[in-house]
Amino acid sequence: MIEKIVSWSTHNRFFVWVGILMIVVGGVWSVMTTPVDAIPDLSENQVIVYTEWMGRNPQIMEDQITYPLVSNLQGIPNVKAIRAASMFGMSFIFVIFNDDAEIYWARTRVLERLNFAQQAMPQGVTPSLGPDGTGVGHVFWYTLQGDGYDLGELRAVQDWYVKFALQNVEGVSEVASFGGFQKRYQVDINPEKLIYYNISAMDVAKAIRDNNRDVGGSIYEMNRMGYMIRGLGYIKDIRDIEEISVASNKSIPVRLKDIADVQLSSDIRLGIVDENGEGEVVGGVVVARYGENPKEVIDRVKAKLGDVELGLPPGVKIKVAYDRSDLIEAAIATLKEALWEEIAVVSLVVFLFMFHVRSAMVAIIAIPLSVLIGFILIKTFGISLNIMSLGGVALAIGDLVDAGIVMTENAYKGLVKATVKTDD
Repeated sequence: MIEKIVSWSTHNRFFVWVGILMIVVGGVWSVMTTPVDAIPDLSENQVIVYTEWMGRNPQIMEDQITYPLVSNLQGIPNVKAIRAASMFGMSFIFVIFNDDAEIYWARTRVLERLNFAQQAMPQGVTPSLGPDGTGVGHVFWYTLQGDGYDLGELRAVQDWYVKFALQNVEGVSEVASFGGFQKRYQVDINPEKLIYYNISAMDVAKAIRDNNRDVGGSIYEMNRMGYMIRGLGYIKDIRDIEEISVASNKSIPVRLKDIADVQLSSDIRLGIVDENGEGEVVGGVVVARYGENPKEVIDRVKAKLGDVELGLPPGVKIKVAYDRSDLIEAAIATLKEALWEEIAVVSLVVFLFMFHVRSAMVAIIAIPLSVLIGFILIKTFGISLNIMSLGGVALAIGDLVDAGIVMTENAYKGLVKATVKTDD
């Protein structure tokens, strides 16, 4: 078989050069288009189901949220395992699929089951899917800094401006906010006044809920013109809450400020974020979408941040806290340097060992061509260029020339013997 391949190659040099050219073009294209990352993605093929029901203890979350959802998610095709965790106010379910299952197909099947499982959920509780990212998808972290702004104001800028702008970047799955204070209105009810006015806490909650919405009033026609009527009822400040009528006492309305104290406060915090021991910070985590090139996603996020900073309040700046592109570039540069050094050393050793330029070129040319074939296979099987895959290429360079040296040396000796016999 090998003799036939060698014989065909020697008689069809044009097709051999065409094959070499195709390998070079395909290898260069694979290097340019293969996703680049610093570390390999070894995370499992999973879909996360997240449910929030704040104020409930882990036992209630387990009984009323986690268990019904896990029961309904059983039987999905290609599922390897289902894991769950219940904690204060939150439930996480990890549906782990087989490695050959397509991630967006898996998310669709889980979403179908969640639509059915919604019937078993308490009123107002809606399970949702986690971001379509992997365990190593946190590629970029940033913080907001501004003199004269408190953590609540910075968190509002992050949640209502920066986050929405970065979520539109191609390849970004989610922008998760962290740190600071989330503003909320807090109503401290006086129980003695509730008893005096014969009002229940549920009546207070219903009054606040009903008075925080706009309503439509159809169309009013006048002078051959139609006017759309709507009732404005959204709460805008503390005074709007204080003036809400909860009940009536002897034909006199009982307003919320008569039975409770209303004030601005922050939502319940389960932790803080500190940067380098210098104090609390507010920022966000950019999660890359499944299958995206992390380096390209980071570059697009950086370009978008330049536009976002133009619309920030005066004095507020964005500071990069973690940028994986630095690690990616450092890892790729180190391995690239080692790769070229190894190619040069192996080529020099081959030349000195064989001490024949044309014979040495056979083994030397095989090195870059074999590397390019490796890149083509990496692209074909969907493997990213990272420190592990490039390290394997670097280690293989010393081994792949052995066969070329042996074959070339035998061919050279055979030609020398044939030449000597001819001279005799």
